[in-house]
Amino acid sequence: MTGGPDMTGFVSFVSSGPGDPELLTVKAVNRLQAADVVLFDDLSSGPILGHARADADLIAVGKRAGRASPKQDHVSRLLVDYAKTGAKVVRLKSGDSGIFGRLEEEITALDAENIGYEVIPGISSAMAAAAAAGIPLTRRLTARRVQFVTGHDVTGALPDDLNMAALADPAVITVVFMGKRTFAQLAAQLTAHGLPASTPALLAESVSTPQQKLIRGTLASMADLIAAQAEDGPALVLIGPLMDRP
Repeated sequence: MTGGPDMTGFVSFVSSGPGDPELLTVKAVNRLQAADVVLFDDLSSGPILGHARADADLIAVGKRAGRASPKQDHVSRLLVDYAKTGAKVVRLKSGDSGIFGRLEEEITALDAENIGYEVIPGISSAMAAAAAAGIPLTRRLTARRVQFVTGHDVTGALPDDLNMAALADPAVITVVFMGKRTFAQLAAQLTAHGLPASTPALLAESVSTPQQKLIRGTLASMADLIAAQAEDGPALVLIGPLMDRP
C-alpha cells in the first residue's frame, strides 16, 4: 500500500544517489530531516547522514559483498517494528533504490503489515559514472539501448541465467553492477558469444566521492586492469560503444 508522508507509522524509501551529498534530491533531504529513524546502507553513510536530525536513531543495515551483513529478513523486520511504533522511518538506500537495492523484499514486508510507504527515486551510479567520465549513456545510431545487469548472484558468483546474446550485442551499452570479482568470467563469455575483445570498457569505482577512480580499457584488458588498479570501493563496469575520452 502507499500513502502520504504525514501518516504515522510510515516508511520513506529514500534513494541517496552515488555518494556525493550534493546529488541528493530536495525531497530526499526533506525526508531525512523529518525522520525519527534512519536505516541506512553502508554506501549511504558519511556526509549524507548529516541531513538527519541530531536526535534521530541511525541504524546501519548495509550489505557489502564478501562482508558480514544483516540478513534481509532482519532488515525488513526492523522496518516493520519501527513503523509500528508510529515513527517516521527512512530506509536510506544508495544509488536509486529500485536498481539492485532489495526494494521489493522490503515493500512486500510492509504490505503484509498494511504499513504505508513511498519510494523517492535518486541518481543511479550508472548515470553518475557516465557523467563523471564525461560521456553519454546512449549514443545516436551506435547505442540506442542501455541494459543494467548484476555481476553476482546471492552466492557471489556470476549469475548463470544472464542473457548472453543480449549482453553481447555490440550496439548496446551494458552496465554491470557489482561485477569486479566476476568480470574475467563475464568477459570470456561475452567474447565467446561474439562481442569483440576490442569493445571499450570503463570501470567506475567510488563514483562521485573523493575516492573516485575511473579506469578505461577494453573487454579484453579490463579484468587485468581491475586486478592491478582497482581498490575496495563499490564499482560498476560500462561496456559497449563508449566515447573515446582521455
